[in-house]
Amino acid sequence: MSGKLKNIEKGSILKLKEEIAYQQGQIVSKTLVQNEAVSLTLFAFEQDEEISTHAAGGDALVTVLEGVGKFTIDGKEFLLQEGESIIMPKDIPHAVYGQERFKMLLNVVF
Repeated sequence: MSGKLKNIEKGSILKLKEEIAYQQGQIVSKTLVQNEAVSLTLFAFEQDEEISTHAAGGDALVTVLEGVGKFTIDGKEFLLQEGESIIMPKDIPHAVYGQERFKMLLNVVF
């Protein structure tokens, strides 16, 4: 299996929310791992930015690291704050919206 941790310092204490920065009017992403089994990606959303409705090929666990994000899963809305997590199930339509600027860690298990 390929795809080791990248873009992140190993063997030291990390504050994940400090590993990615906001950019005005954009959604910024930083891939930490990507392989056939798992994907770990940090995201920074500016307020009112969104990833429109889509479905993923694996179960996606999201943890909000800072701010407030709105997650719509199969038509139901959830507001998550720092430290809260939710699972977006495989093949179920979902969307992500910056209720305010926020950062999240997305873990997808294929």
